[in-house]
Amino acid sequence: METRHRVATGDARDLDGIDDNAVELVVTSPPYPMIELWDDVFADLNPAVDDALAAGDGATAFELMHKVLEDIWAEVERVLVDGGLACVNVGDATRTVDGSFRIYQNHARIVEAFETLGFDPLPEVLWRKPGNAAAKFMGSGMAPPNAYVTLEHEYILVFRNGSDSRSFDPNADRRYNAAYFWEERNRWFSDVWTDVGGTKQDLDHDGLRDRAAAYPFEIPYRLICMYSVYGDTVLDPFWGTGTTSLAALVAGRDSIGVERDPEFAEVFDERVETAPRLSRRVVKSRLDDHRAFVEERRESGATVGYDADSYDFPVTTKQEVPIQLYAIESVDATDEGYRAVHTPVGSE
Repeated sequence: METRHRVATGDARDLDGIDDNAVELVVTSPPYPMIELWDDVFADLNPAVDDALAAGDGATAFELMHKVLEDIWAEVERVLVDGGLACVNVGDATRTVDGSFRIYQNHARIVEAFETLGFDPLPEVLWRKPGNAAAKFMGSGMAPPNAYVTLEHEYILVFRNGSDSRSFDPNADRRYNAAYFWEERNRWFSDVWTDVGGTKQDLDHDGLRDRAAAYPFEIPYRLICMYSVYGDTVLDPFWGTGTTSLAALVAGRDSIGVERDPEFAEVFDERVETAPRLSRRVVKSRLDDHRAFVEERRESGATVGYDADSYDFPVTTKQEVPIQLYAIESVDATDEGYRAVHTPVGSE
């Protein structure tokens, strides 16, 4: 199996290099409005943001930042197939503007924007971001009533493009080969993820650390496995250091990344070199975890009722029987990005 991975430098408000209905899944994490790290990014795209912040008008700045994002969400709607899914990782912001502290609910504003474009919101995921501070509040310390809880979670918002789900031919191999294990489904499709940690920015390139805010690899990898099948294309219009493309590589899907800052592409060149090793580690972990699950079931007296086609272990449901995981054999640079060769992983 081969996959293709394209990286484009440009403004995601105009995805003119991507055809209509060209991608099946969007997985992205945009700059978070009203987080100071991203003020300059939004101000570059709309100078009125700087004026509003300078005037102490947080509400206007918040709205202007989301207007920038709305142009990108409109392009997402254009390139996403009917029934395709968009997953947006975002956190809310707390900030003091003009002496007043409040929360800016980015997740609610993004839901509103997608609904306006005709997307149907689906149940979202909260993932807990571990905090380093010992204190679990902000504000007045031990004396009520002016302390505030800290934000230690982010949202993964899920939207379907239109009211109908995607359809497939009966027993389509590319769908059922991409099945996940029953116990993975139970963990991944929970609405609260407590087993995904934050990620540090391990960047040696001058200046990039301050401009990067990558989410953990596990987040896009899970979402790609949950919401796409083999042969699908995954788009990230806020590509950054390429975590979504790396996850698509490991998951055996095609990908497109769009990034304004060309320096980030150099970082991804280094990350690609790790992809074959990472894919083997991820596949081994999934298979080992399933074998451990089977052993626990047997020790408890429960049965696991079906034999997997490609593996020496049973699975819980009939839909898992055709499951086939792939490891990356090689990744080569192309004029547009990368071409990866994947080989099926069987029982060892």
